[in-house]
Amino acid sequence: MTAYECPVCQYVYDEAKGAPREGFPAGTPWADVPDDWACPDCGVREKIDFEAATA
Repeated sequence: MTAYECPVCQYVYDEAKGAPREGFPAGTPWADVPDDWACPDCGVREKIDFEAATA
């Protein structure tokens, strides 16, 4: 599983953890997150702006 990071606020969407408060249970793949989903922390960036997080 992969994680994706907002380039502005560093919020991380981790596929293994999902984002339950956003309606995405653990194990939800990034491909299943809608394209118009915005960062839940800064609300500025859209899914397309997220980058694969480095470990």
